Amino acid sequence: MARTPLIPLLAIWFSLLLALCLQVMPLADGWQVWRPDWLGLMLIYWCMRTPEQVGVFHGFVLGILLDLINGTALGQNALTLSLLAFLCALVYPRFRAYSLLQQAALVWVLLGIVQLVEQWLRTMIGDFSIHLAFLIPSLISAALWPWLATMFKALEQRLARP
Repeated sequence: MARTPLIPLLAIWFSLLLALCLQVMPLADGWQVWRPDWLGLMLIYWCMRTPEQVGVFHGFVLGILLDLINGTALGQNALTLSLLAFLCALVYPRFRAYSLLQQAALVWVLLGIVQLVEQWLRTMIGDFSIHLAFLIPSLISAALWPWLATMFKALEQRLARP
């Protein structure tokens, strides 16, 4: 039985860094709330697709990079993205058996939990917010999940052909 080759680590890091660029891309003030959590989506995808290659370490490194780029408290995004990768590792066996719509619902829950923790950390640091608009990116990200997962699966199949 031939084993499928592992996805090159360079391709994984390239897609994660592209998601990091999309995450920090400047938007107008009114549109910031509507930005999907690109980094979270990509981290979930790779944690579910290749859990032996992508995990908590990747979430931590990307979180530190996001902290440095955004100028937030060092470790805030590192903690939340590490938590996201850990939660992905916990639900990995069930996630792969779900349909795309069920996966999107689980992505919504995972990103919602992470954004709640991030909002709690912001409140502890001093950037207090009373409204629930910070949960909108998780809803938009969940709506984008079926498209993203299908696109990457098709891309992998196309690259696997000789």
